[in-house]
Amino acid sequence: MGEPLDTRDAQAEEVIDRLYDEYPDTTISLDFSNRLELLIAVMLSAQCTDERVNKETAHLFEKYETVEDYAEADVDELSEDIGSITYHNSKADYIVSSARTMLDEYDGEVPDTMDELTELKGVGRKTANVVLQHGHDIVEGIVVDTHVQRLTRRLGITEDERPEDIEEDLMGIVPEEHWQQFTHLCISHGRATCTARNPDCGDCVLEDICPSSKLDHDVDLASGEAW
Repeated sequence: MGEPLDTRDAQAEEVIDRLYDEYPDTTISLDFSNRLELLIAVMLSAQCTDERVNKETAHLFEKYETVEDYAEADVDELSEDIGSITYHNSKADYIVSSARTMLDEYDGEVPDTMDELTELKGVGRKTANVVLQHGHDIVEGIVVDTHVQRLTRRLGITEDERPEDIEEDLMGIVPEEHWQQFTHLCISHGRATCTARNPDCGDCVLEDICPSSKLDHDVDLASGEAW
């Protein structure tokens, strides 16, 4: 069928209910044991798979244990340590710079506000939201990664394109109590079924309410291009 519900609010609520049933235990997939490790892992995860990040941080977190370790690190050496990570040169610079800022301005602690986190080099709203939610138990926004961006557009929940605009739009549609879990539900479904290039619409729990379903429609609303 592939027909969305009458309102975006109803569509979002139905999507959330079905994905909760499909992925009842979904949560963050990055490995970390404290706030600093979380921040580093999320910074590394930009345009890189969590699986790859976890492989690198397994040894990285043994070599660098404190904010001081990162602040005093040689950028080139750190870049080599994360060599398989996308944009490792830039990310090494971001990490060292952010560690120095945390030492200088926050007593070596990971900040606990959106404004302070996004002042760190290389930290945007997505990274800050993850750190706040999983490091400080503070939920003040919705993490919009590539899966959330793709699924919400495909499902007709939003027409916005930029992550910042999508987040603002979703915050007015998704009930606040689901803000944190909404991201994990989208990530799980995006990985398992609603993949970027070849979604498995025939085995999708949302197919009957999806206006992008390949079984009923010719256009992928996420990209605006024909299937």
